[in-house]
Amino acid sequence: MSIVVTGATGLLGRLVVERLLATVPAESIAAVVRDKEKAAPLAARGVELRVADYDRPETLTGVFRAGDRVLLISANEVGRRVPQHTAVIDAAKAAGVAQLAYTGVLGGPDADFQLAAEHKVTEQLILDSGLPHTFLRNGWYTENYTANLAPVLEHGAVVANAGEGRVASATRADYADAAAAVLTGDGHIGATYELSGDVAWSLAEYAAVVAEATGKKIAYRNVPASVHQEILTGAGLPEPFAAILVDVDEAVARGALAGTSGDLARLIGRPTTPLADTVAAAVAAS
Repeated sequence: MSIVVTGATGLLGRLVVERLLATVPAESIAAVVRDKEKAAPLAARGVELRVADYDRPETLTGVFRAGDRVLLISANEVGRRVPQHTAVIDAAKAAGVAQLAYTGVLGGPDADFQLAAEHKVTEQLILDSGLPHTFLRNGWYTENYTANLAPVLEHGAVVANAGEGRVASATRADYADAAAAVLTGDGHIGATYELSGDVAWSLAEYAAVVAEATGKKIAYRNVPASVHQEILTGAGLPEPFAAILVDVDEAVARGALAGTSGDLARLIGRPTTPLADTVAAAVAAS
């Protein structure tokens, strides 16, 4: 039996593997990757590499084995996730894995924004498969904001169409710790966890935190959805992706990403990372 992490060279996958390496022997970890060379550092540390491509289901044959505990990290290609996830689920079922944990979205079937659609379909596919499963419904990543500090600092403004909505974000490391806990612990089969940060904050509060960390004047500019869409596409984002971000902001305004269930802190055994800490780290790295 191995603990298997799909998408192991991605931003979240790498952190999950790092957490696992700190808690279990390397030889008990397998990383499903598309690019073996990119994953060479993992192999050098004793992690087994299993090469497969979600877009070629035949390559998934034999990637999973009976008794494996598998983490399916949602694919990052919006619009292609359902067939990609289906291929993984089918392969996991054929192998007879002991657990399939899936990183979905906060709210699950109740999530009412575009980005949630493929996650909802995937959860239903897993339920229909009959696989022993765990749903890790991840909220928003704090890094979704802090990774885009450059334009905020350049223009002195956080621009969004989220109104006064609040976001209970957490860091990727927080979510990675939760995934590792579920893969290495007992009692998680059939469980659904609504994962989010301990504190929900507004974008006005985020702007104030950035201002405090940088010593610059940073304002929050709430703009109409259509204006935000124009700003994002004008900055070079593809129109469909810009539309998704605008739609997420509308969801934030409705409170869809403000839930603070406490599940994440309970799973990781500590408070989630404060917003100010993540902002300070991003500022120091910029």
